[in-house]
Amino acid sequence: MTITIIGTVVGRPDTRDELERLLAAQVEPTRSEPGCINYDFHVDANDECIFIFYENWASQADLDAHMLMPHLAPLMGQIDRLLAEPITIRHLRMISSRTADEARMRQG
Repeated sequence: MTITIIGTVVGRPDTRDELERLLAAQVEPTRSEPGCINYDFHVDANDECIFIFYENWASQADLDAHMLMPHLAPLMGQIDRLLAEPITIRHLRMISSRTADEARMRQG
């Protein structure tokens, strides 16, 4: 079963640029991890200090392994200094078809 999460990271205004660099540096190594389906990095259109990750993983084990990756260490070691609030992670369960073709197939 695919695991989908949305992670929200809120930076302090005075560390925002540094935080963005550290977060952006996670994208390519994470995308190359086993089980990573997609790992998309966003910034809130109304608040430049709010960063959002939309992630899909092939399994919970793949997501768990991601959280232990060494490329996360530079970020995790500075969380208290960089963030305005704790990271929030929402776990999602998809209820729609993944694609239009899938939806047509289900309809017969």
